[in-house]
Amino acid sequence: MELPAIKIPQIELPFDIPLLMHPPVDHFIIALPVIILLLEFINLFAKKRAIGAVSFFLLILTVVAAVAAYLTGSVDGKEAFPLLSEAAQTEVKEHKLFGTYLMLASAIVLVFKLLSAMISRGLMKALYLLVLILFVAGILKQGKEGGELVYKYGVNVEKVQELDSELFDVKEELEELQEENESAEAEEKEAPAATETKETPAEATPVTTTAPVEAVAESVKTEVKESAEAVAEKVEEAKVEVIPQEVEKPQIATH
Repeated sequence: MELPAIKIPQIELPFDIPLLMHPPVDHFIIALPVIILLLEFINLFAKKRAIGAVSFFLLILTVVAAVAAYLTGSVDGKEAFPLLSEAAQTEVKEHKLFGTYLMLASAIVLVFKLLSAMISRGLMKALYLLVLILFVAGILKQGKEGGELVYKYGVNVEKVQELDSELFDVKEELEELQEENESAEAEEKEAPAATETKETPAEATPVTTTAPVEAVAESVKTEVKESAEAVAEKVEEAKVEVIPQEVEKPQIATH
């Protein structure tokens, strides 16, 4: 069951509330109502006005402590809120809302105490004790949830806040690296497609090796023919021209 939202008008104080004052104040707002409840139970049998007076004085201190707890909690909550996770922020909002109700309830308990003192009837005293018991139960519940905020979510714990901020930076860097990796993979997928489209025309016109082989054979034949002709010319030049000479016949002497 969610409590309806309630907003207390902000009052500007003439002084600044230091940080981390909420935990010590909480000790008073938790301890005082428990002591008052014990005194009231004792006074049911003792029926001493002195005990009633002490209980009334402690109730006034309880109201003051409840207001102090609300103010210090608001300051500490504002300081820690931006550094918390979504779940922790939700818990802080609920803790603040319930604390607001408890602060108002402390004043209601004080009113019932005054009524029980003025109206000396058993029904009024029983009603006052019932309101006081409910108030103490709410205070104990609020203290338990406040401890969970510290130990589970690390509210106002400096070391946890530093680790959370570092984790947040690491997550951002990881997301950037994932985006770069995805873009690189997309480019790699587009690159083979582009090369395939470029190679398609070359595949459409296959290259045959017949023409180059015939050209080489023809050039070899031409070179062989030219070299043969050159050798023949050299052989012709090297021939020695033989010129025939007339042979003189010997003269036979006749007598």
